[in-house]
Amino acid sequence: MGAGYLGALPARSQTAPDPKFPKSEDLTRYVAEFVVKADYADVPADVADLGRKSILDGLGLALAGSVAATGELSRTYIRSLGLTPGPATVIGSSMKTAPRFAAFVNGISMHADDYDDTQLASAKDRVYGLLTHPTVASLSTVLAAAEEKGRSGRDLALAYHVGVEVECKIAEAIAPRHYEDGFHSTGTIGVFGAAAAVAKLRGFDVERTRRAFGIAASQSGGLRENFGTMSKPFQAGHAAEAGIVAADLAALGWTASEQILEAPSGFFHAAGGSFDPAAIAGKLGRPWTFRDPGVSIKPFPSGSLTHPGMTELLGLIHEYGILPQDVEQVDVGTNSYMPTALIHHRPANSLQAKFSMEFCMAALLL
Repeated sequence: MGAGYLGALPARSQTAPDPKFPKSEDLTRYVAEFVVKADYADVPADVADLGRKSILDGLGLALAGSVAATGELSRTYIRSLGLTPGPATVIGSSMKTAPRFAAFVNGISMHADDYDDTQLASAKDRVYGLLTHPTVASLSTVLAAAEEKGRSGRDLALAYHVGVEVECKIAEAIAPRHYEDGFHSTGTIGVFGAAAAVAKLRGFDVERTRRAFGIAASQSGGLRENFGTMSKPFQAGHAAEAGIVAADLAALGWTASEQILEAPSGFFHAAGGSFDPAAIAGKLGRPWTFRDPGVSIKPFPSGSLTHPGMTELLGLIHEYGILPQDVEQVDVGTNSYMPTALIHHRPANSLQAKFSMEFCMAALLL
């Protein structure tokens, strides 16, 4: 190829750094150091107790979700790959497979009924007041990874708490645009919780943990447009699987960016446009998210944004003894954001019904 040809090519454009993007050097290192240094003694008793409740909730939901259509389809897929037997259990079945695929299937089942716990938000700019379903990715991951290595329940619990805390603080920090523009944060941010949990369980050092985060970020995915379909729980299961893949590759020496969170072309900028360093820097475990602002165990198997209206209606039903035949019409007022998450106003199946305010309110009166 001659010099004249090369000279005809346009000069490569250089993107100038965004002057408004927050600077927070060594943020990924800080998160990795938290993962490495965390000890079970650092988990307060009340946080450990709340975590046990969410773990039990997650296990029950994985069992319930195993009989959903997604459960059988997921197991059929794993069998078709010839990936059985293996060291990790697929909950609700006799199947055992490779840890990454057990985490994948169990994560799908745990999220299948949209009944798993929900992280509460503290910042006023979080228009939904909610951020992620924090247990599904971390718990699905550590169950598989701990079983493979024969680790103790104490080891599993610590890794779970580390994963949940990392996921929740990243969710607190990323700009609201991330969720508002259509990303499903349980899928996109759950990968970091899952990677953190496995890194802790396997005793990674800081540098290996940072690389695991970089690999996890490249697998981050999930869109709210898939709410009301099988692909919503798929996104949770994929986050769990991605955490194990990230740790597996990092353990082998796979390289990745070691400043994946804070870099100008990193996760916070690409996926959210911005982030609040004050929501994460120096905040991991200070306080633990389970303590403040909290993690809510759902009262209903539907999208969380249906719950305030359902709770109010249920209260009226109990207070006044309302019967279905007494009701002609129910008027529900919402802010302008809720219909963008509860997107199925005339649901055609049970998956869509979980994201329909109309159906969920009507279900209480049946």
